[in-house]
Amino acid sequence: MGTPDFAVPSLRHLHRDHEVLEVYTQPDRPSGRGRKLQPTPVKTEALALNLSVRQPVNFKDPIEVDHLASLEPDVICVAAYGLILPQAVLDVPRFGCINVHASILPRLRGAAPIHRAILQGDESAGVSIMRMEAGLDTGPFCRIAEIAIADHDVVGLTEELAELGAIELMHALDDIAVGAAAWTGQDESLVTYASKIDRSDVALYPGLTVEEALRRVRASNRQAASRARIDDTAMTVVEASPYSQSTVAAGDVGVIDGALIIGLSNGAIRLDRIRPEGRKTMDCAAFLCGARFGSSPTWEGLS
Repeated sequence: MGTPDFAVPSLRHLHRDHEVLEVYTQPDRPSGRGRKLQPTPVKTEALALNLSVRQPVNFKDPIEVDHLASLEPDVICVAAYGLILPQAVLDVPRFGCINVHASILPRLRGAAPIHRAILQGDESAGVSIMRMEAGLDTGPFCRIAEIAIADHDVVGLTEELAELGAIELMHALDDIAVGAAAWTGQDESLVTYASKIDRSDVALYPGLTVEEALRRVRASNRQAASRARIDDTAMTVVEASPYSQSTVAAGDVGVIDGALIIGLSNGAIRLDRIRPEGRKTMDCAAFLCGARFGSSPTWEGLS
């Protein structure tokens, strides 16, 4: 059971090493300018692997639970499915429902652990293989692995954690099969939560520090993007990096040696890739070829 790109490596590994009885993913939803129905990444991969796909809206209908039970699965593997599994579903497999969660539990339970780890300035991120319970990411875990965040953005970090989660899931299933899985309960005193991010979480403004601004850019995505306006030009900041070669005051803009620089409270950053409003993502060098700013350009954040 899974929906976004994060779940695809787990599906591939499961198909390679185990018998996949059926793939569950969320229903197709409209996307893009034409608002055409689009399959989820997991559905696309499952069909490419010639696997059966089922897309219930939820599990409130007993028919859905009965169908799942009829498959007689040993284990249900879950990775970023996005639907709440009722107790009736959790009780179906004889070895339980096993979830690939993208955090080092008990920290960052919830919907957006990768984004929150970047925003918080954590040194590392990770995956936990946990046995699901009725609560939100409350179950015991049998494996945890972590990697350094460094300068990863949310896309790159998600890709690495997805692969790591798939590998750890395979190890966990091997242990479960021979009764060697050691389950550790979560320490409730260490619990933190990772709510879904919105634009306010990644908004840019001149009062931020360089470190805060860069973390916000790295944690942003299409749904919650870091945006700015330079003079009259609105844009999404896709990639940025520190800039220490010249002093640009907070709220000011500099074009220095072909680079677009914006000032923050304790320094400046270089905008490397942007998406001007109504246009495609581009390198700032290409953008500056046709950009026209005033003699003393300034910038402000956009929500």
